[in-house]
Amino acid sequence: MIWNMNWTFLLLAILFETIGTTAMKMSSGFTRIGPAVVMGICYIICFTFFTLALKQLEVSLAYAIWSGVGTALITIIGIWWFNESVSTLKVISIVLIILGVIGLHISGGDEVQTQSQAQAKAQSSNPQEQSAATLNKE
Repeated sequence: MIWNMNWTFLLLAILFETIGTTAMKMSSGFTRIGPAVVMGICYIICFTFFTLALKQLEVSLAYAIWSGVGTALITIIGIWWFNESVSTLKVISIVLIILGVIGLHISGGDEVQTQSQAQAKAQSSNPQEQSAATLNKE
């Protein structure tokens, strides 16, 4: 995996989704305006970054990472900050989510190849066809 802006966009989407979901809990069902506004702003920013990440990342992998890491982070925040219950089953479930995300990542295909990228790669890998195409144009 090569680190590029698409992964940074995905991490920022996860960060803002986590902040937005925490603010949602703090809004007490939209009865507290400050956290409700923070939630809305964070979700707009989250989906903006997620959309930018999806320009090059495969949607199956990106969504699994976004939802899996977000779920794990919200569970941890819920336990630590909101004193939610913790059980062996809850911990095992979070570990399984994380292992599933890792499995999807290992399965391959970090980035989507656009049609123009695929054509450029095909042309650069076969110089004879490129020469023939140039001659046919003349």
